Amino acid sequence: MMRPMDRRRFTLGAASMAGGALSPALLAAAAAASSSAHAQSAAQSPARTAAATGAAGRPVVLGMTLEPNGLDPTTGAASAIAEVVLYNVLEPLTKVADDGSATPLLATAWTSSPDQKTWTFQLRPNVRFHNGEPFNAATVRFSFERAAADNSLNKDRRVFANIASIQTPDPLTVMLTLRQPEPDLPALLAQSTAVIVEPRSAATNAQTPVGTGPYRLERWQRGASLSLTAWPDYRDAAAIRVPRVVFRFIGEPAAQVAALLAGDVDCFPRVAAARALSQFKAQPQRFQVITSSSRAKTILAINHQRAPLGDVRVRRAIVMALDRQAIIQASADGFGVPIGSYVTPDTPGYVDCTGINAYNPAAARKLLEEAKAVGLSLTLKLPPVPYARQAGELIVAQLAQVGLKVRIEQVEWAQWLSGVYTNKAYDLTVISHVEPYDFGNLARPGYYWGYQNAEFNALYQRMQSAADPAERLRLFADAQRLVAQDAVAGFLYQPQWITVAKAPLKGVWKRSPLFANDLSRLSW
Repeated sequence: MMRPMDRRRFTLGAASMAGGALSPALLAAAAAASSSAHAQSAAQSPARTAAATGAAGRPVVLGMTLEPNGLDPTTGAASAIAEVVLYNVLEPLTKVADDGSATPLLATAWTSSPDQKTWTFQLRPNVRFHNGEPFNAATVRFSFERAAADNSLNKDRRVFANIASIQTPDPLTVMLTLRQPEPDLPALLAQSTAVIVEPRSAATNAQTPVGTGPYRLERWQRGASLSLTAWPDYRDAAAIRVPRVVFRFIGEPAAQVAALLAGDVDCFPRVAAARALSQFKAQPQRFQVITSSSRAKTILAINHQRAPLGDVRVRRAIVMALDRQAIIQASADGFGVPIGSYVTPDTPGYVDCTGINAYNPAAARKLLEEAKAVGLSLTLKLPPVPYARQAGELIVAQLAQVGLKVRIEQVEWAQWLSGVYTNKAYDLTVISHVEPYDFGNLARPGYYWGYQNAEFNALYQRMQSAADPAERLRLFADAQRLVAQDAVAGFLYQPQWITVAKAPLKGVWKRSPLFANDLSRLSW
């Protein structure tokens, strides 16, 4: 049973994204830009302009590496969507605190049956959407049924498809009966894919999201910035201390550092500033620097549906060719922890699988010879995030040492989402999976990896059906080992996040349990 303020930690998930690196030349340029841009930005920065009116009315400018391709996390897969809207514009039933626990949000309390198949949620009264429509049990039912529909674009559709029935005995009570037990349901329902949407606005949320959160979309300048403004009719409007937040999209690491040094950005979560940290740490009166572990998994994804990558010998050879420590240094300047399966080390039930298909170029080449794949030509598609492009050249060199010819193709984020994720038009790609509770993607039909293994599917099914926690963890351990043995992907590392913010800004997350920016916590 879960009582209103019980806190349940994530047990099978991961969330975040890694930063990049800067050359000494770029650092020098950033420092030079800082001195001249610092004065110029005073008139340009919304935060600086508003400072004269007092801290209480001062906006915040947040930096983001990627611009979202839309603003509806129930229909888009990009984690950048949640960075903008989750908990700010759109709200789920529960909320994840920075310690990874699920806490009340639109639901004030919940209980479960002993077999964890029936969950009852009590809803917060007197809540309305931005368009004035009421939030109630009917909107929860609409949102979850929409997410579970056959034509749903929700990347976590499996969570909602597990709901056998939804009962709404009164406007403030929702009873969910599951097909299989799910002890982590409150945490699953804290994710962006579980936000409650208003039925009349659902179709247009990607452009103009309508939610119950403390902020509303003010303006979106595509390619540059997006601004949110505090909603005066929010149920707890007095507690919101930042009236306006501007997200600036800055992809280049040097530009990220320069914007922070110049004062144009107040806070940059998950910034690519590993080599510039000394500059920020040397100015504690101006900056706070936070380094935290993440729940993300940075991987070299392999398309199993492209011959001969469906041959486990070829995949094992690829994995054995990868020197994880060298990749962590190149990709994240050492801010990462090696992983050997699709689970991070701080996950309860984690099994260290880095010794399975460990780095061994000689053994890798032998496997390729057995598979008659020496000299195989492949393409490595790299999205624009710094960690991927910084890792790419080294990965190509490591694979070349065992007899694989790999050509890099750099693509923009929209191209990656459509070409790689949706249409599966790729051989290899580097990406950080930041979603919590996404281990089930390994059993997901049609997922972009193309992994199909009946043995794993059966094992995962038993794990999901196990109500006994000890049995569930035992099966989880077996599943991790099988994923590593199958070399489903080149599991590289768990990123360590860097956040740089102005010293007076309060409420910045000290830990990053998932990709989000909880603006309601911020104040000056």
